[in-house]
Amino acid sequence: MRLRELAFSAASAAAVRAAVRLGVPDALGDTPTTAGELAAAVDADPQALRRLLRALTCQGVFAEDGEGRFVHTEMSRMLREDTPRSMRYVSLWTTEPWTWEAWPRLDEAVRSGGHVFGELHGKDFFSYLHEDAPESAEVFNRAMTHSSRQSAQDIAELLDLRGVSVVADIGGGQGHVLAGLLERNPDLRGALLDLPDVIAHADPRLRDGGALASRVDLVPGDCRREIPVQADLYIIKNILEWDDRSTRATLHNAVAAARPGARVLVIENLVDETASMPFTSAMDLLLLLNVGGRKHTQDSLVALMEEAGLKVGDVRPVNPYLHAFDGVVPE
Repeated sequence: MRLRELAFSAASAAAVRAAVRLGVPDALGDTPTTAGELAAAVDADPQALRRLLRALTCQGVFAEDGEGRFVHTEMSRMLREDTPRSMRYVSLWTTEPWTWEAWPRLDEAVRSGGHVFGELHGKDFFSYLHEDAPESAEVFNRAMTHSSRQSAQDIAELLDLRGVSVVADIGGGQGHVLAGLLERNPDLRGALLDLPDVIAHADPRLRDGGALASRVDLVPGDCRREIPVQADLYIIKNILEWDDRSTRATLHNAVAAARPGARVLVIENLVDETASMPFTSAMDLLLLLNVGGRKHTQDSLVALMEEAGLKVGDVRPVNPYLHAFDGVVPE
Protein backbone atom coordinates (compact mmCIF):
# COMPACT_ATOMS: atom_id res chain seq x y z
CA MET A 1 0.00 0.00 0.00
CA ARG A 2 2.84 2.39 0.80
CA LEU A 3 4.34 1.78 -2.64
CA ARG A 4 0.98 2.50 -4.24
CA GLU A 5 0.82 5.78 -2.32
CA LEU A 6 4.30 6.73 -3.51
CA ALA A 7 3.42 5.91 -7.11
CA PHE A 8 0.37 8.16 -6.87
CA SER A 9 2.11 10.92 -4.90
CA ALA A 10 1.94 13.31 -7.85
CA ALA A 11 -1.78 13.49 -7.09
CA SER A 12 -1.01 14.86 -3.61
CA ALA A 13 1.26 17.57 -4.99
CA ALA A 14 -1.34 18.46 -7.63
CA ALA A 15 -4.07 18.60 -4.98
CA VAL A 16 -2.08 21.03 -2.83
CA ARG A 17 -1.44 23.20 -5.89
CA ALA A 18 -5.11 23.13 -6.91
CA ALA A 19 -6.29 24.10 -3.43
CA VAL A 20 -3.90 27.07 -3.33
CA ARG A 21 -4.75 28.26 -6.84
CA LEU A 22 -8.46 28.00 -6.10
CA GLY A 23 -7.98 29.99 -2.90
CA VAL A 24 -9.48 27.36 -0.61
CA PRO A 25 -7.11 27.87 2.37
CA ASP A 26 -7.87 31.62 2.38
CA ALA A 27 -11.62 31.09 1.92
CA LEU A 28 -11.85 28.73 4.89
CA GLY A 29 -11.92 30.67 8.14
CA ASP A 30 -12.24 29.55 11.74
CA THR A 31 -15.82 28.28 11.32
CA PRO A 32 -16.45 24.72 10.06
CA THR A 33 -17.65 25.03 6.46
CA THR A 34 -19.26 22.64 3.99
CA ALA A 35 -17.78 21.86 0.61
CA GLY A 36 -20.79 23.56 -0.98
CA GLU A 37 -20.18 26.79 0.92
CA LEU A 38 -16.51 26.72 0.02
CA ALA A 39 -17.33 25.99 -3.62
CA ALA A 40 -19.53 29.07 -3.76
CA ALA A 41 -16.76 31.16 -2.21
CA VAL A 42 -14.08 30.05 -4.71
CA ASP A 43 -16.34 29.55 -7.76
CA ALA A 44 -15.84 25.78 -8.05
CA ASP A 45 -18.02 22.73 -8.63
CA PRO A 46 -19.23 21.50 -5.20
CA GLN A 47 -18.84 17.79 -5.89
CA ALA A 48 -15.41 18.15 -7.48
CA LEU A 49 -14.22 20.39 -4.63
CA ARG A 50 -15.44 17.83 -2.07
CA ARG A 51 -13.35 15.19 -3.83
CA LEU A 52 -10.31 17.47 -3.73
CA LEU A 53 -10.82 18.15 -0.03
CA ARG A 54 -11.27 14.44 0.67
CA ALA A 55 -7.89 13.71 -0.96
CA LEU A 56 -6.21 16.44 1.06
CA THR A 57 -7.73 15.43 4.41
CA CYS A 58 -6.15 11.99 3.89
CA GLN A 59 -2.79 13.79 3.97
CA GLY A 60 -3.59 15.96 6.99
CA VAL A 61 -4.23 19.06 4.90
CA PHE A 62 -7.68 20.14 6.18
CA ALA A 63 -9.86 17.94 8.36
CA GLU A 64 -13.53 16.98 8.30
CA ASP A 65 -15.76 17.10 11.36
CA GLY A 66 -18.56 14.68 12.22
CA GLU A 67 -21.12 16.73 10.31
CA GLY A 68 -19.32 16.74 6.96
CA ARG A 69 -17.86 20.23 7.36
CA PHE A 70 -14.23 21.12 6.77
CA VAL A 71 -11.84 22.84 9.17
CA HIS A 72 -8.24 23.94 9.10
CA THR A 73 -5.28 21.90 10.28
CA GLU A 74 -1.81 23.18 11.06
CA MET A 75 -0.71 22.31 7.53
CA SER A 76 -3.66 23.86 5.72
CA ARG A 77 -3.19 27.12 7.63
CA MET A 78 0.36 27.27 6.29
CA LEU A 79 -1.11 27.54 2.78
CA ARG A 80 -2.87 30.80 3.61
CA GLU A 81 -1.52 34.10 2.33
CA ASP A 82 -1.68 35.74 5.76
CA THR A 83 0.19 33.08 7.76
CA PRO A 84 3.57 34.33 9.10
CA ARG A 85 5.39 31.14 8.07
CA SER A 86 3.35 30.56 4.93
CA MET A 87 4.29 27.73 2.57
CA ARG A 88 1.90 28.99 -0.11
CA TYR A 89 4.46 30.11 -2.68
CA VAL A 90 6.91 27.29 -1.97
CA SER A 91 4.05 24.86 -2.68
CA LEU A 92 3.26 26.64 -5.94
CA TRP A 93 6.93 26.87 -6.93
CA THR A 94 7.60 23.15 -6.58
CA THR A 95 4.52 22.34 -8.69
CA GLU A 96 4.98 24.88 -11.49
CA PRO A 97 4.18 23.65 -15.06
CA TRP A 98 7.85 23.15 -15.96
CA THR A 99 8.29 20.71 -13.05
CA TRP A 100 5.74 18.32 -14.56
CA GLU A 101 7.68 18.39 -17.83
CA ALA A 102 11.02 17.71 -16.13
CA TRP A 103 10.20 14.99 -13.59
CA PRO A 104 9.39 12.26 -16.17
CA ARG A 105 12.94 12.66 -17.51
CA LEU A 106 14.64 12.01 -14.19
CA ASP A 107 15.97 8.68 -15.48
CA GLU A 108 17.80 10.57 -18.26
CA ALA A 109 19.35 12.97 -15.74
CA VAL A 110 20.43 10.07 -13.52
CA ARG A 111 21.91 8.26 -16.51
CA SER A 112 23.84 11.28 -17.77
CA GLY A 113 24.55 12.99 -14.44
CA GLY A 114 23.47 16.33 -15.92
CA HIS A 115 20.35 18.46 -16.22
CA VAL A 116 17.72 17.92 -18.92
CA PHE A 117 16.25 21.42 -18.91
CA GLY A 118 18.22 22.69 -21.89
CA GLU A 119 16.99 19.83 -24.03
CA LEU A 120 13.40 20.53 -23.01
CA HIS A 121 13.38 24.27 -23.61
CA GLY A 122 16.46 25.12 -25.68
CA LYS A 123 17.94 27.41 -23.03
CA ASP A 124 19.19 27.30 -19.47
CA PHE A 125 16.74 27.24 -16.59
CA PHE A 126 17.00 30.85 -15.41
CA SER A 127 16.90 32.26 -18.96
CA TYR A 128 13.72 30.27 -19.56
CA LEU A 129 12.24 31.40 -16.27
CA HIS A 130 12.71 35.12 -16.89
CA GLU A 131 12.18 35.16 -20.66
CA ASP A 132 9.41 32.61 -21.22
CA ALA A 133 7.69 32.02 -17.88
CA PRO A 134 7.24 35.36 -16.08
CA GLU A 135 4.43 34.00 -13.87
CA SER A 136 6.68 31.18 -12.71
CA ALA A 137 9.50 33.67 -12.13
CA GLU A 138 7.18 35.72 -9.92
CA VAL A 139 6.19 32.62 -7.95
CA PHE A 140 9.90 31.78 -7.55
CA ASN A 141 10.68 35.28 -6.28
CA ARG A 142 7.82 35.17 -3.80
CA ALA A 143 8.83 31.70 -2.61
CA MET A 144 12.42 32.81 -2.05
CA THR A 145 11.25 35.98 -0.29
CA HIS A 146 9.03 34.04 2.12
CA SER A 147 11.77 31.48 2.76
CA SER A 148 14.40 34.16 3.36
CA ARG A 149 12.19 36.12 5.74
CA GLN A 150 11.49 33.00 7.76
CA SER A 151 15.15 32.09 8.17
CA ALA A 152 16.45 35.65 8.65
CA GLN A 153 15.42 35.81 12.31
CA ASP A 154 16.93 32.39 13.06
CA ILE A 155 20.23 33.45 11.49
CA ALA A 156 20.28 36.79 13.32
CA GLU A 157 19.78 34.99 16.64
CA LEU A 158 22.50 32.44 15.84
CA LEU A 159 25.34 34.71 14.78
CA ASP A 160 28.01 35.99 17.11
CA LEU A 161 29.09 39.28 15.52
CA ARG A 162 31.73 40.28 18.05
CA GLY A 163 34.64 41.79 16.15
CA VAL A 164 32.57 42.15 12.96
CA SER A 165 32.19 45.67 11.56
CA VAL A 166 31.13 44.82 8.00
CA VAL A 167 29.08 41.84 6.85
CA ALA A 168 28.57 40.93 3.18
CA ASP A 169 25.57 38.90 2.03
CA ILE A 170 26.73 37.12 -1.12
CA GLY A 171 23.97 36.13 -3.54
CA GLY A 172 21.63 37.34 -0.82
CA GLY A 173 18.59 38.02 -2.99
CA GLN A 174 16.55 40.91 -1.65
CA GLY A 175 18.70 41.10 1.47
CA HIS A 176 16.28 40.02 4.21
CA VAL A 177 19.04 38.30 6.18
CA LEU A 178 21.30 41.34 5.94
CA ALA A 179 18.48 43.71 6.91
CA GLY A 180 17.72 41.59 9.96
CA LEU A 181 21.34 41.69 11.08
CA LEU A 182 21.60 45.45 10.58
CA GLU A 183 18.43 46.08 12.57
CA ARG A 184 19.72 44.04 15.52
CA ASN A 185 23.23 45.59 15.38
CA PRO A 186 23.12 49.40 14.99
CA ASP A 187 26.91 49.76 14.58
CA LEU A 188 27.13 47.17 11.80
CA ARG A 189 27.63 48.02 8.13
CA GLY A 190 26.69 45.71 5.27
CA ALA A 191 26.98 44.92 1.58
CA LEU A 192 24.54 42.99 -0.57
CA LEU A 193 25.87 41.34 -3.75
CA ASP A 194 23.55 39.81 -6.33
CA LEU A 195 22.62 40.05 -9.99
CA PRO A 196 21.63 43.56 -11.18
CA ASP A 197 17.92 42.83 -11.63
CA VAL A 198 17.82 41.31 -8.12
CA ILE A 199 19.63 44.25 -6.53
CA ALA A 200 17.15 46.60 -8.21
CA HIS A 201 14.38 44.97 -6.16
CA ALA A 202 16.23 44.74 -2.85
CA ASP A 203 14.37 45.05 0.45
CA PRO A 204 13.04 48.64 0.68
CA ARG A 205 14.87 49.04 4.00
CA LEU A 206 18.17 48.76 2.10
CA ARG A 207 17.38 50.96 -0.91
CA ASP A 208 17.67 54.77 -1.16
CA GLY A 209 15.41 56.34 1.43
CA GLY A 210 15.17 53.15 3.46
CA ALA A 211 15.83 53.01 7.18
CA LEU A 212 19.08 51.04 6.69
CA ALA A 213 20.28 52.51 3.39
CA SER A 214 23.01 54.67 4.94
CA ARG A 215 24.76 51.55 6.26
CA VAL A 216 24.53 49.39 3.13
CA ASP A 217 26.32 49.09 -0.20
CA LEU A 218 24.20 47.43 -2.91
CA VAL A 219 26.63 45.74 -5.29
CA PRO A 220 25.35 44.36 -8.62
CA GLY A 221 27.42 41.42 -9.80
CA ASP A 222 27.78 37.66 -10.21
CA CYS A 223 29.55 35.93 -7.33
CA ARG A 224 30.61 33.13 -9.69
CA ARG A 225 32.75 35.67 -11.54
CA GLU A 226 33.97 38.03 -8.82
CA ILE A 227 33.19 39.19 -5.28
CA PRO A 228 34.40 42.82 -5.19
CA VAL A 229 33.53 43.35 -1.53
CA GLN A 230 35.70 43.75 1.57
CA ALA A 231 34.09 42.49 4.78
CA ASP A 232 34.83 40.85 8.11
CA LEU A 233 32.09 38.26 7.57
CA TYR A 234 30.80 36.84 4.28
CA ILE A 235 27.46 35.03 4.36
CA ILE A 236 26.74 32.57 1.56
CA LYS A 237 23.26 31.14 2.07
CA ASN A 238 21.48 28.54 -0.06
CA ILE A 239 23.31 29.30 -3.29
CA LEU A 240 26.04 26.63 -3.29
CA GLU A 241 23.70 24.19 -5.00
CA TRP A 242 24.49 24.90 -8.64
CA ASP A 243 26.86 22.67 -10.57
CA ASP A 244 30.13 21.99 -8.73
CA ARG A 245 32.09 24.31 -11.02
CA SER A 246 29.96 27.32 -10.01
CA THR A 247 30.08 26.35 -6.34
CA ARG A 248 33.87 26.10 -6.40
CA ALA A 249 34.16 29.44 -8.23
CA THR A 250 32.01 31.22 -5.64
CA LEU A 251 34.00 29.88 -2.70
CA HIS A 252 37.33 30.69 -4.36
CA ASN A 253 36.12 34.22 -5.14
CA ALA A 254 35.12 34.75 -1.52
CA VAL A 255 38.53 33.65 -0.29
CA ALA A 256 40.25 35.84 -2.90
CA ALA A 257 38.27 38.89 -1.78
CA ALA A 258 38.62 38.36 1.96
CA ARG A 259 41.37 39.59 4.22
CA PRO A 260 43.25 37.01 6.33
CA GLY A 261 41.19 36.24 9.41
CA ALA A 262 37.86 37.08 7.78
CA ARG A 263 35.01 34.61 8.27
CA VAL A 264 33.02 32.91 5.51
CA LEU A 265 29.74 31.52 6.81
CA VAL A 266 28.05 29.01 4.51
CA ILE A 267 24.40 28.19 5.29
CA GLU A 268 22.77 25.26 3.51
CA ASN A 269 20.22 22.46 3.67
CA LEU A 270 21.91 19.09 4.02
CA VAL A 271 21.14 15.62 2.68
CA ASP A 272 22.49 14.04 5.84
CA GLU A 273 20.18 12.35 8.33
CA THR A 274 18.44 15.51 9.50
CA ALA A 275 14.80 16.44 10.04
CA SER A 276 14.64 17.94 6.56
CA MET A 277 16.02 14.86 4.77
CA PRO A 278 12.83 13.89 2.84
CA PHE A 279 12.37 17.46 1.59
CA THR A 280 16.05 18.13 0.91
CA SER A 281 16.63 14.86 -0.94
CA ALA A 282 13.66 15.67 -3.20
CA MET A 283 15.06 19.16 -3.83
CA ASP A 284 18.40 17.54 -4.62
CA LEU A 285 16.76 15.62 -7.48
CA LEU A 286 14.95 18.73 -8.73
CA LEU A 287 18.27 20.59 -8.82
CA LEU A 288 19.75 17.75 -10.85
CA LEU A 289 16.93 18.14 -13.35
CA ASN A 290 16.85 21.89 -13.80
CA VAL A 291 20.40 23.19 -13.29
CA GLY A 292 22.56 20.12 -12.83
CA GLY A 293 23.08 21.13 -9.21
CA ARG A 294 23.00 19.31 -5.90
CA LYS A 295 22.40 19.56 -2.17
CA HIS A 296 25.37 18.66 0.00
CA THR A 297 26.26 16.39 2.86
CA GLN A 298 28.23 17.87 5.73
CA ASP A 299 31.38 16.11 4.55
CA SER A 300 31.06 17.21 0.92
CA LEU A 301 30.49 20.85 1.84
CA VAL A 302 33.40 20.89 4.28
CA ALA A 303 35.60 19.38 1.55
CA LEU A 304 34.59 22.11 -0.93
CA MET A 305 35.26 24.85 1.61
CA GLU A 306 38.67 23.42 2.53
CA GLU A 307 39.55 23.02 -1.15
CA ALA A 308 38.87 26.77 -1.55
CA GLY A 309 41.39 27.49 1.22
CA LEU A 310 39.10 27.93 4.21
CA LYS A 311 39.71 26.51 7.66
CA VAL A 312 36.34 25.09 8.72
CA GLY A 313 35.39 25.28 12.39
CA ASP A 314 31.94 24.88 13.89
CA VAL A 315 29.02 23.33 12.03
CA ARG A 316 25.78 24.28 13.78
CA PRO A 317 22.07 23.90 13.09
CA VAL A 318 20.31 27.18 12.36
CA ASN A 319 16.88 25.54 12.54
CA PRO A 320 15.62 22.04 11.62
CA TYR A 321 16.27 22.76 7.94
CA LEU A 322 19.50 24.75 7.76
CA HIS A 323 23.07 24.27 8.99
CA ALA A 324 25.78 26.93 9.28
CA PHE A 325 29.42 26.15 8.41
CA ASP A 326 31.87 28.65 9.93
CA GLY A 327 35.01 29.07 7.82
CA VAL A 328 38.00 31.33 8.33
CA VAL A 329 40.51 32.65 5.80
CA PRO A 330 43.92 31.60 7.20
CA GLU A 331 46.31 34.30 8.40
